[in-house]
Amino acid sequence: MKPGKLTLPELAAMKERGEKIVMVTAYDAPGARLAEQAGIDILLVGDTAGMVVLGHEGTVPVTMDEMLFLTRTVARTVQRPLVVGDMPFGSYHVSDEDAVRNSIRFVKEAGADVVKLEGAGPSLSRVRAIVSAGIGVMGHVGLTPQSETILGGFKTQGRTASKARQLLADALALEAAGCFAIVLEAVPVPVAARITEALTVPTIGIGAGAECDGQVLVYHDLLGLTEGRAPRFVKRYASLADEIRGALETYADEVRTGAYPSEEHTYSMPEDELELFTRSGPPSR
Repeated sequence: MKPGKLTLPELAAMKERGEKIVMVTAYDAPGARLAEQAGIDILLVGDTAGMVVLGHEGTVPVTMDEMLFLTRTVARTVQRPLVVGDMPFGSYHVSDEDAVRNSIRFVKEAGADVVKLEGAGPSLSRVRAIVSAGIGVMGHVGLTPQSETILGGFKTQGRTASKARQLLADALALEAAGCFAIVLEAVPVPVAARITEALTVPTIGIGAGAECDGQVLVYHDLLGLTEGRAPRFVKRYASLADEIRGALETYADEVRTGAYPSEEHTYSMPEDELELFTRSGPPSR
């Protein structure tokens, strides 16, 4: 473990103290470095990369090799933040053995500290198997994007009493299976608050209200790099898409008009060497 690395006992202590946990997604070295400099606690190398980095319309197409590549890039860049490898669709769904094998790949090949998987039910045995192998697991209930087709789309979960009770039961079951923290996504505020109170492990909310022990947002969403309609829970803290587009437009215009590169952006050579070069004539063929 790297010196100063945030540990799972420290995360548990943060919940005990009522100290909010800050998590954000990261997919590359510059993003990871800036997040660490900003004091972010946890970096989730999320399968949301499918949409914000890889050009897919959802998370399902993302492969293990792609996730390992992205996680390796983030893990080698940072010291303190806990790096969470997000297990992609198909990497843990078939068997406990697959789940353990792929979790080990995240840790050994990509340098992740822990892994995350979605859902309860069949995932409970996966969690127990991975934890038994010595790898920490972050759970995820509510809106689980890998199952959005079954859930009827990207919709709020737990809006009826029976479904809210099921979410609570799932979260408690994940904690009992060994999860060190649980993401609550698109869950009504009172339900998320009840779950957070019931659990001894931290909850990380995304569209689940301020009563959760921490919050997570997608890097590209909070920085305004994604455009168009955003989920209700997204707050844009910057409008980098506008700034980047403007910079690129200015660059393109200056190249086309000859304004770039100017003398300050070029290299010269000594006059005597230039004279020798000029007198040398064309190269022989």
